[in-house]
Amino acid sequence: MRGGEERSTGIRKKGSGVRQWLVLDGRGETEVVEAGKHAIMRRTGLPARDLRILDPLLSYPSTLLGRERAIVINLEHIKAIITAHEVLLLNSRDPSVTPFLQELQARILRHHHQTLADANPNPDDAIKILPFEFVALEACLEAACSVLENEAKTLEQEAHPALDKLTSKISTLNLERVRQIKSRLVAITGRVQKVRDELEHLLDDDDDMAEMYLSEKLAEQDDLEKAEDTSSADDVDDHIDRTAPEISLDNVVGRDSHGTRDSATYSAVTKQLDVEELEMLLEAYFVQIDGTLNKLSTVCMLHPPLHHHLCPWKLGTRFSWSL
Repeated sequence: MRGGEERSTGIRKKGSGVRQWLVLDGRGETEVVEAGKHAIMRRTGLPARDLRILDPLLSYPSTLLGRERAIVINLEHIKAIITAHEVLLLNSRDPSVTPFLQELQARILRHHHQTLADANPNPDDAIKILPFEFVALEACLEAACSVLENEAKTLEQEAHPALDKLTSKISTLNLERVRQIKSRLVAITGRVQKVRDELEHLLDDDDDMAEMYLSEKLAEQDDLEKAEDTSSADDVDDHIDRTAPEISLDNVVGRDSHGTRDSATYSAVTKQLDVEELEMLLEAYFVQIDGTLNKLSTVCMLHPPLHHHLCPWKLGTRFSWSL
């Protein structure tokens, strides 16, 4: 009977979607947390459809989403959720993630020290400190773009000799090498293009970029709550006309069933944000990934006789051909 109970419990646990998340807090400290889908949804404010993007059992293309309380990152080997205070990594045990994890932890630790030093700043030495979520976001973008750039360099170094050999001598071996290069070229070009499209989409939409200002939205939310508390206290102390309609901040903004601000609060704050800081950050990595895409295109362009057979794209697509 006990064995049957254990098997039943195991099935329920597997079905509940409990996974291991590595959590890095604002001080760079790590903790492994076992949490199900609903626990992560409560912790981050994300809907279930956004969590599916990170599911390792599902095949989703590169995605970069800004939400009310979190940023969802699915870029190459990185599957993470960034909030205003912490980063949750889903696949931290993957060996390919280890270098990124070390770099991310180091950046968060530096950010923590800078924040402490900025508590009593010297006006002459004042330096603009990025919010926590942008520090983590930049680490994710740099890691993903670097992986793609390195793969493109390796492919380019292997492609030119293989294509030269095929040009001078057509053989089964040379044709097979070029075929393998073509397959890799098609795959990596698609991955690079998707990351480029995600960055381009963000850069074209100020509202989407504003959604990623998690710390600033949270600070504005706290200010609104303090203002509401002050207003409520004044209402109790003052004699007001009971016949007049009472309008509270809750009526205007609203709260959800857990007592937190709903999306109306974030929408109001989002529209007032200046996205120049994030725009500059994203633009730098857009230029880098666009350069990687152009590098891949030269593999074909430098070999006109093979252009038609090797290139994975056709004229009229959105690939950038400029060098």
